[in-house]
Amino acid sequence: MALTESNMLPLGTKAPSFTLPDTVSGKNRSLDELAGEKATVVMFTCNHCPFVIHVNDELVRLSKDYQSKGVAFVAISSNDVQNYPQDGPEKMTLLAKEAGYDFPYLYDESQEVAKAYDAACTPDIYVFDAAVKLAYRGRLDGSRPGNNIPSTGEDMRKALDLVVSGQAVPEPHIPSAGCNIKWKR
Repeated sequence: MALTESNMLPLGTKAPSFTLPDTVSGKNRSLDELAGEKATVVMFTCNHCPFVIHVNDELVRLSKDYQSKGVAFVAISSNDVQNYPQDGPEKMTLLAKEAGYDFPYLYDESQEVAKAYDAACTPDIYVFDAAVKLAYRGRLDGSRPGNNIPSTGEDMRKALDLVVSGQAVPEPHIPSAGCNIKWKR
């Protein structure tokens, strides 16, 4: 596992559109239908990455805390399932149920969505405002596997509170870090 940081897409970037299959509902879901009234969180994630496993509970808590405030959450897995079968759609469905995801878990088989977002790692987290323009990209918090810091979502919560209230999230944004996205060869 190579530690990889996010590429830090420029703030103000309009969220790239997508329509992808949701491994939870079995339906195709689009950004247009999923976008939140106040903010939309797009997270590139996967099943097997220890960094994602480490923060999964906090991601679920965040979604429960912020959905009632007009924030939508969307998880996307773009990993190459030929070489990483544990990240395949059937296993995504199981993980979403086991982890208690109350948000869509989409499968980006072509990896085109990950490329459009310039995603680099799992988790790679983007917060878009009500106009679906990038307001925050960066880490959930300072917790990492083995560093004994509890995952509280502190950085993301601060960002979401500002975006929900219509304010800009001041820089610097600390990049997210985790396993690299498993690109097809």
